[in-house]
Order: sequence, then structure tokens, then C-alpha cells
Amino acid sequence: MVRDANELTVNPLALLRHGATAVAVARVALGVAALARPSVPARPWVGEPADEIGLQVLGRALGARDLALGLGTLAAAGVSLAAGGKPPAGPWPAAAWYAAGALSDALDLTITVTAWPRLPRATRWLVAASAGGAALAGAAAALTLILERAADNR
Repeated sequence: MVRDANELTVNPLALLRHGATAVAVARVALGVAALARPSVPARPWVGEPADEIGLQVLGRALGARDLALGLGTLAAAGVSLAAGGKPPAGPWPAAAWYAAGALSDALDLTITVTAWPRLPRATRWLVAASAGGAALAGAAAALTLILERAADNR
């Protein structure tokens, strides 16, 4: 919100929500990419075995998960993919979707760290950082929605 030409105020809670919404958009893109070419997003995580048929099936399944989580989050948060979409009345559905994505990403990070020595050296940090960052963004967005709702009910 701009009060005058020299003063800019920023709502940090809104910034966290916007960051988590960007993660949801990226999740949709990753899901579509994994469904179309599962070895592309899987190769940084598992290396060359991403080209094997079993891992391609698993990659597509994970892509479907990410696509569903991303679309659900965007819909619950009121980000319309079609004209005329309206945000939901309260933050609880969106907070639940942000939290579900955060849980998924936190588990991805945990699984990655558990397999750390056997993962490709060149990309394991990228995978861990992206999963960890997405988990933090989702958790922060869920928390901010809950805190804003609590503040509105006072």
C-alpha cells in the first residue's frame, strides 16, 4: 500500500502468502512437466536412473501429486485460472492446502537427506534447497492465514 510517493509499506504476511502462491504455481508447472517428461524433473533428484521405466512411472505419479496439490492450493487461495473466480470466504481451506503442500515438501526433504550419500552430488543441494524452501513457504503461508483469521476475530 502506498501512502505517498516517498513511503511504501509492505505487509510481511502478505509477502509470505505470495511466496507460497508462487510455489503453488511452480508445483503446477512441475506436475505438468513430470507428466509429460518424467525424467526431466527426476534427473536432478535421482540421476541417470530417471530414464528407467519404473522411475518414469513413479515420476509421473509424483507429477500428478504436485499438479493436484498446486491446483488445489491455487483454487482454495482464490487464485482463479478462469475469469470470474472468487476467493473463498475464509482462510481455512487455503491454510489446509498450503499445509498439505508444506508437509509433502518436508517429507521430500527428509527422504532426500536420508538418501544423501547415494544421490547425484551435482544436484542434491538444489533438490534439498528447493524442497526445504517450498516447505517453509507453505508452512509460513498456512500460519499467516491462521494468524490473520485470529486477528480478524478479535
